[in-house]
Amino acid sequence: MELKKLRSIKLRHLLAFVETVRSGSLKSGAERVHLTQSAISKTIKDLEGILGVTLLKRNRGGIELTREGEVFRQFAEQGLASVSHGVASLDALTAGRSSPVRIGALPSVAADFLPEVIQVFRDLAPSSNVLVEDGSVGSLIERLRSGELDLVIGRFGHPETMAGLSFTQLYSEQVVFAAAADHPQAQETDPSKLAETTILYPPPEAAIHPLVERFMISEGISSWPKVVETVSGPFGRAMTLGNTRAIWIISQGVVARDVAAGLMVTLPIDTSTTKGAVGVMARSEEDPTPAMRLFRQALLDVAKTYSTV
Repeated sequence: MELKKLRSIKLRHLLAFVETVRSGSLKSGAERVHLTQSAISKTIKDLEGILGVTLLKRNRGGIELTREGEVFRQFAEQGLASVSHGVASLDALTAGRSSPVRIGALPSVAADFLPEVIQVFRDLAPSSNVLVEDGSVGSLIERLRSGELDLVIGRFGHPETMAGLSFTQLYSEQVVFAAAADHPQAQETDPSKLAETTILYPPPEAAIHPLVERFMISEGISSWPKVVETVSGPFGRAMTLGNTRAIWIISQGVVARDVAAGLMVTLPIDTSTTKGAVGVMARSEEDPTPAMRLFRQALLDVAKTYSTV
């Protein structure tokens, strides 16, 4: 029976289902796969008929995954990602190149650690390319699980999001309060005295958000009046070094190069409780390609000598 179902499922079924789920409605899903709304609805109905289950509940607000739909979504996304990666690999092979290693990197990794890793990887695998994408830890882990990314480098995700994934620690870093080197409060040791300063604060989806929240509670601070939520490197740097004179609560790695260059300093506030592991995440059961193995070797080689400022 299972083989019969597999023979009946077509790529168009998976595309229709996955794009509808990602976009949140039949109308948007239809636009993404260049079908009419009635055509994509029929395609998904056909898929449900093949599988013998209901995958989606249709309502006025859009669509909602059933329990069976939640289970099937993961494998449908992985299947499409594998096919997409296979096509890209063939195109690269035809062009005399190897398929790129697809990396997801959190901001602190992308700003300081990853450039050196890629340089080492270039020496190990001169003909291999790297595709680097950034984003929140949640979105990157979701893309890793679906097969769109090969590895994700950053802070350990929430335990409930890590099912089916492995984590190898590379180094540890903590959150810091960063300011322009000539900021009038650059030597402030008490975070409660920053109330008159614009504070750049990690948003809820940021990996460091819960660490900073716990730090705030331990310091007896409920909030600051002038807060801008962001983990954007370019924006944070502009706000910290520009006329705004903001103080940036961010992972060490994001500001490490500016601190080393003397443009920024980290305030002498004890944030040791925010220290956490930074590592590489991968799908547990996947057999890595030779390029992925070499990239992991480059990660480990650089991590041996790496220290945040």
